[in-house]
Amino acid sequence: MKSDPGAASQRSRALKTIVIGFAAALALAVVAGGGVWALTCPCEGTPGFVLRGDLTEDPVTDWSFANDVPLCQIQISMGWRPHSLNLNCMASPDGELFLSCSSAEQKYWCPRVQTDHQGRLRLDGTLYPVVLNRVTDPAILDKAWTARIRKLQKPEVQRVQPGGGGAPPPLDAARPDTWWTFHVRSAQAE
Repeated sequence: MKSDPGAASQRSRALKTIVIGFAAALALAVVAGGGVWALTCPCEGTPGFVLRGDLTEDPVTDWSFANDVPLCQIQISMGWRPHSLNLNCMASPDGELFLSCSSAEQKYWCPRVQTDHQGRLRLDGTLYPVVLNRVTDPAILDKAWTARIRKLQKPEVQRVQPGGGGAPPPLDAARPDTWWTFHVRSAQAE
């Protein structure tokens, strides 16, 4: 039995068309999915890309209003790309702002924050240019931890915690050694 070279060529072209169509559809899905992710995340525990919102250039010296926002979002530069995520932020009674990072050494972003690391903080849709510094002084760590525990007493804050919250931590909860905090200051206040 002889094979028809024209039919084989036609099958080859059809297969090639199917493969190219599938590859194009896959590429389109990846680009569309990436676009949605870049424009909408960070989402719960999934990091995001660029934070969007109304940018304010006004310097902030009293961050007390951050305690009224259940969850904060921070964007920092990770080499060539931005990296954003949801996290707890809390202001001390004197208006200093801190970011909370539990099990910090296991997180992607915490160990990469350098001294005077530039970033953007989003609170209720408003973007603030900020500068981050890791805190290592035990007295300031305790100050930030106390502010964190106080903020976590609010039911609206507890609801957005991983696992849906639950009971707030006791007011006298000990600060774990694996917990890090970063002091936040307005980049415009310099």
